[in-house]
Amino acid sequence: MHTDDFDYFLPTELIAQAPLERRDASRLLHVQRSTGAWAHRRFVDLPSLLRPGDLLVLNDSRVIPARLMGRKVETGGQVELLLVRPTGDISTVAALTADASGTAWVCLGQASKPIRPGAKLAFDDALTAEVLESRGGGEYVVRFTSSLATLEAAIARAGQIPLPPYIDRAPDASDAERYQTVYAATPGSVAAPTAGLHFTPEVFAALEARGVERAFVTLDVGPGTFLPVREGDVASHKMHVERYSVPEVTARRVGEVKARGGRVIAVGTTVVRTLESFAEAGGVKAGTGETALFITPGFEFRVIDGLITNFHLPKSTLVMLVSAFLGREQTLAAYVEAVRERYRFFSYGDSMFIDGGAR
Repeated sequence: MHTDDFDYFLPTELIAQAPLERRDASRLLHVQRSTGAWAHRRFVDLPSLLRPGDLLVLNDSRVIPARLMGRKVETGGQVELLLVRPTGDISTVAALTADASGTAWVCLGQASKPIRPGAKLAFDDALTAEVLESRGGGEYVVRFTSSLATLEAAIARAGQIPLPPYIDRAPDASDAERYQTVYAATPGSVAAPTAGLHFTPEVFAALEARGVERAFVTLDVGPGTFLPVREGDVASHKMHVERYSVPEVTARRVGEVKARGGRVIAVGTTVVRTLESFAEAGGVKAGTGETALFITPGFEFRVIDGLITNFHLPKSTLVMLVSAFLGREQTLAAYVEAVRERYRFFSYGDSMFIDGGAR
């Protein structure tokens, strides 16, 4: 497969720069997986499209203010870091609650001049850091120290919400709320699991009244979600590693739903990758770990029966994942239709429900 096989034309004015006033006011393209047929709806229609006994699985990871703007202590030169993940025990999904002293993170960094190991960095009077290692490609290992009790508090004070690069504005106060799902719980992501941004308490109430169940996993979304596939050959692309957690209760509920012939509906590509990474006969395994699963056409899905997702960047790994589930031709046809109908694209944009039909 070639990367260009997953390209489509997108007018730049369709890239959503801000959220709608109401989360659930977004549009919803309802696509039948078996035929590729579509219907134009609103996200508030979602409960009527699901069945009693369906299980929605959502990613409860919370976006952290992972963009840090600071300076080199020795020269005063400006430096920018993007937190990626803590080093050490990968099971520490909520590592931000740890004591800040000696906390090391893998980061992406940029500055006007190279960032050298040993460089001291300052972000405000409560958060400083030392560069321990340069891994190439703009990736560094950095040890943070803080005068505050936790690194979480220090970063909350010094950091910014890392809006995606296609949002052509600085983050404002509203993004701290709107670039989070209403059910975000576990801090650790540097990008929102955007398929979940459309849900509201009212939608959840309607789903519950419909008899639709829900469960949660955690996958801390890394910066790899923004990165284009640069290789011409899709098979040459390497996914960034992301941390995950599947609670025992979620694994059990997935197994129960599959056993009774119900459907598992993934809310977002991060949930797909989590569930399919740890699929086993009749369900998924509980536990914590890391995944670098790259889903492309030809992948055999073992867990999910439907997918709620946003519209993704051309030639991205996310379009490839959607193409693996829906089919490449049907995916691109749906995207052409969304462009024709002036849907809003990417993180703050509209949504699509790929309906797998009956099991």
